[in-house]
Parts: sequence; structure tokens; C-alpha cells
Amino acid sequence: MTFDPMFVVLPVLLVVGIVCAAVVCVVALCRADRTDTVAVVRALPELTSTFLRYRRRKR
Repeated sequence: MTFDPMFVVLPVLLVVGIVCAAVVCVVALCRADRTDTVAVVRALPELTSTFLRYRRRKR
């Protein structure tokens, strides 16, 4: 059985990308003004319902 290095490289790149995205999000939340963060959290349910309606219409 031959070992393909791509099977190791792709998952590692995916994990690194997800970790970097998480760090960017956490840093952005930490640097944001508290009122901005609260406004974003309060807007999340509406944003989620909008995306769900958009996905249902596409089908």
C-alpha cells in the first residue's frame, strides 16, 4: 500500500485554516466595543432565519 502525502497535507491545512479563522473571530470580538458585540449577538437569530428562507427558496 502506497502512502500519499496529500492525505496528510489536506487535513492539516484545513485544521490550520479553521484555527486561524477562529483566532481572527475571537480577536475581533475582543477588540469590538461591547455595544457592537451585543448588537451582533441580538441580530443573529434574524440573520439565521433570513439565510434559512433564502436556502428554502432556492430548492
